[in-house]
Amino acid sequence: MSLETKKWADEVAEQVISWRRYLHQHPELSFEEEKTSQFIYETLESFGNLELSRPTKTSVVARLIGSQPGKVLGIRADIDALPIHEENDVPYASGKAGVMHACGHDGHTAMLLGAAKILSQYKDQIKGEVRFFFQHAEELPPGGAAEIVRAGAADGLDSIIGIHLASYMPVGKFGVLYGALTSSTDRFDIKIQGKGGHSSQPEASVDPIVIGAQVITGLQQIVSRNVSALDKVVISVTMLNAGTAYNIIPDSMTLTGSTRCFDAQIRQNIPMWIERIVKGITEAHGASYEFTFSHGYTSVVNDKQVTKLMEDTIRERWGEEEIIYIDPLMPGEDFSEYLKKAPGCFIQLGAGNPDKGFTYPHHHPRFDFDEDAMVRGVELFVRAAQKVVME
Repeated sequence: MSLETKKWADEVAEQVISWRRYLHQHPELSFEEEKTSQFIYETLESFGNLELSRPTKTSVVARLIGSQPGKVLGIRADIDALPIHEENDVPYASGKAGVMHACGHDGHTAMLLGAAKILSQYKDQIKGEVRFFFQHAEELPPGGAAEIVRAGAADGLDSIIGIHLASYMPVGKFGVLYGALTSSTDRFDIKIQGKGGHSSQPEASVDPIVIGAQVITGLQQIVSRNVSALDKVVISVTMLNAGTAYNIIPDSMTLTGSTRCFDAQIRQNIPMWIERIVKGITEAHGASYEFTFSHGYTSVVNDKQVTKLMEDTIRERWGEEEIIYIDPLMPGEDFSEYLKKAPGCFIQLGAGNPDKGFTYPHHHPRFDFDEDAMVRGVELFVRAAQKVVME
């Protein structure tokens, strides 16, 4: 099969682009991917040799079980879109106002469909199984991966791989990292309860806005004074709500934000550090508080052996010059849920191209990517599968 891999990838390239553009025109939000998952199911069904299931309402898993026993390789793509109104003027622009594939999930899905189409033709040569995960709701914690894992669809995996298209990298380059790739992503909510009053008499009130401002400043000192400069930690306050009129001091104020880090112990300590600051400042001003901390996605940690397999596959096919050894990324990814079941590797695939105008970041209303990258993604999936279940 190895001599035919590139030929197969090139032959499905046009269809992969067609699938991607269809999906881009018909985006659906997290946990709402009913038409998307039905399109995926019907497309997979047309290939033959695949056992299909729906572990959740809006996800699809396809199993390609070989004629001989062997390893079980999982390959994952996410399928959901974002609540963003697209501003691109392209023929395949989103047809749904306020919803857009602005993170490349349409491309991920199309690449995995392409790999499934190729590999399904080689059922008799497969020793073991390739399991294709078309996962819903990556963008919205608690995420679709956790649901799929709870449903048992990831049971029995020996390893799992995934690819994320990256507009910040040159088209066709592969971003490789051993160890922690993405940060954990958690949320905090703080309500500061003061005492409202007229703005002309602040001495008769307990102003939650002034107190909240001190809390925000205090939270920034966690990173600078509680954490080593060698560790990467982000604490961001992203939402503030208080007040109803310009001349009224409100009773309360709410703060919401996110925390991100790579170290498990730091992650465990962050809520204690936050609450200690909130408690001290509110007590000093005669206010009270409510504090909640919600865990989101854990870090994606690339396994050494699986990452080496992917790195070697890239080097053998495209050469050392196509590999970029990247730094850890602060955005979160629920691919980490699968890694609780089996070792894996998540690869970044460059899809940016300034010459074609593909320069906008992920989650931007002008986000788009160079579709030439997708054929490399398809081929990498197929070649990795070949090494695991066909050699």
